[in-house]
Amino acid sequence: MSNLVYEIPILDHLHSATPLLYVTKSIDEKDWHSLIHSHHFTELLYITEGKGSVFIAGKEISVSKHDLIIINAYIDHTEKSSLDHPLEYIALGIQGIFFLPTDQVNAPIPFHIYRDKDAEYLVYLKKLVEEVQNQKKSYAIITQSLLDILLIKILRKNTLIVEKSENQKLTKEINEIKKYIENSFREEINLDSLAKISHLNKYYLAHSFKSIIGISPIEYLINIRIRESKIILKTTNYPISDVSAIIGFSSQSFFSQSFKRVTNMTPSAYRKSKSKVEKK
Repeated sequence: MSNLVYEIPILDHLHSATPLLYVTKSIDEKDWHSLIHSHHFTELLYITEGKGSVFIAGKEISVSKHDLIIINAYIDHTEKSSLDHPLEYIALGIQGIFFLPTDQVNAPIPFHIYRDKDAEYLVYLKKLVEEVQNQKKSYAIITQSLLDILLIKILRKNTLIVEKSENQKLTKEINEIKKYIENSFREEINLDSLAKISHLNKYYLAHSFKSIIGISPIEYLINIRIRESKIILKTTNYPISDVSAIIGFSSQSFFSQSFKRVTNMTPSAYRKSKSKVEKK
């Protein structure tokens, strides 16, 4: 994978509300390592060639040439390239902003995807890449100006607004809760315990978590547990009741119901399907 990253120096005298952190130009060369990750800043991802998928906030979405993907801070995501039509993209890291839908100004969207039909955004992105590659005099000022124009163009066409990161502290707290769930999913966790740990009102916590991460904290907990249960079901002969207890479910029936809701299969059926695949 060819991945050229150009970091942009932060110029204090610009006092920009949306400092551009980097510009990346990536090409899949059939060695793409798709790893889930997140950033403490917003990322804009623009597909310049090819086809593939992006995995964001637990969803898989097909993308292709001229798709613009907006990923708010702390949202888990990764990309997967098509074997026949490998992805190429330009990515921007932008500090200090959230994108919000105009009808939900208090709820940052986890992500959004737009089709750049006229390739208008691509014009500014190519100029950004050109500036960071050549690094001529005052290129950092020019790249920042190009970013500002690009954001205005995006907002002009779509039902979005940009909010400065007064919500950055809240996002950090929600991300810490997310990491706590990931590290402690085997323990007894509910909204009350999460509220106690985070010192947030549980209803405000639930609303904020879903707004930023895309699903509720309890849904996120269940998804983590189901993911771990799949590993145990595939690699051990433990009874279903033991698997349920190991990953933190209060009862086998609740585990089975949750597993089927997430995977459309019972735990037993999932184990049998995987054992058949291994035998082949």
